[in-house]
Formats: sequence, structure tokens, C-alpha cells
Amino acid sequence: QVQLVESGGGLVQAGGSLRLSCVASGRTFSSYAMGWFRQAPGKEREFVAAISWSGGSTYYGHAVKGRFTISRDNAKNTVYLQMNSLKPEDTAVYYCAASVVTGTSSRSEYDYWGQGTQVTVSS
Repeated sequence: QVQLVESGGGLVQAGGSLRLSCVASGRTFSSYAMGWFRQAPGKEREFVAAISWSGGSTYYGHAVKGRFTISRDNAKNTVYLQMNSLKPEDTAVYYCAASVVTGTSSRSEYDYWGQGTQVTVSS
């Protein structure tokens, strides 16, 4: 089992930045690829970014590429999502997730999920 807890969400103005964190506990964090997803009201959960177990490979959804950066610190069992140039359409609950598959954007390939953290971007 892997337990994931997100933090760092909040209210920010358009153009601003936030950094989300996701701390893992349980089984070996460094064995898993990690991903971030988001879900806005009335919409399906959307892939945001993913990172390989070593941190050497990263992947991004089209909507966030060039604005968001995913990273991880295996010594701290933590994955981060740095979000810059935020837009109102980035408003959503953001979830981190763990997978044994590297680089996947498919929700079904993630085995463990956090409870989510709300990000609200005002215009």
C-alpha cells in the first residue's frame, strides 16, 4: 500500500504561481512513477503531468506544457508540481497518484491516489 497526501493548494490570481506537494508513505516511493491529475466540476479527471521513478523523464498534458513542472525528491518521498502562469481554467482539485507504469496518462494505470487539494485561480 502507498498512502499519498497532497498539499499546497489555495486561491491565487491569474498569472500567479503555486507549488503542490505530495508526500508518500508505505511501500517504497522510489519504486513508483508518479503523476498529477486534476478534476474540475462537471468534468472528467484530466492528466496533468507524470515523472519516472528516477525523475529522469517527465511528461505533460497539452494544457499545461510549458507552464507546469513536475519533480520529485525520493529522499523526502515527495513529488512536486510547480504551477506558473496560472489561468482560471486551471481551477480544479489536483490529485497525485502512483503507478508502476512510467509516463502513462491513463487513470486506470495508477494504483494509488491521494485525496486531492483544491486550486482556485481568479481572473
